Amino acid sequence: MSEITYVRGDATAPQAKGTKLIAHVCNDIGGWGKGFVLAVSRRWPEPERAYRAWHRARATNDFALGAAQFVQVEPYVWVANLVGQRGIRTGSKGVPVRYEAIDAALARLADKAAELGASVHMPRIGCGLAGGQWSRVEPLIIERLGRRGIPVTVYDHGDGER
Repeated sequence: MSEITYVRGDATAPQAKGTKLIAHVCNDIGGWGKGFVLAVSRRWPEPERAYRAWHRARATNDFALGAAQFVQVEPYVWVANLVGQRGIRTGSKGVPVRYEAIDAALARLADKAAELGASVHMPRIGCGLAGGQWSRVEPLIIERLGRRGIPVTVYDHGDGER
């Protein structure tokens, strides 16, 4: 069992040795352009390109709530696009976050992390623009990753953003 480590800093610059998986939550409508993804895109263009292509071809692939896409951006760094929010707006059906989709995507993330022997790095996924509550997301991370002994570091941005 591995606990979550909390640090101040930038999840796109993970502080660890070895292979690292940077995880974040995406929506299910192909939108990329606000929140943590902007920091990802500033560092690497590949995750956004891969996500948009994945969404465009969704009729013939696994793109859906709960899916995960893994994009290698450096020799020892991967970005995990986790589809965990329905749309981008809060409306009559509540906030966009879908905890069951985050849970399913985290299971896929755990498998990939185990396969790569990687540590996982993330902001407080699903809790920014998606409107989720960390008290609901954190137990999912502990269950899916922590119980498998996968080290997880959660980054809180120092300037109050995200």
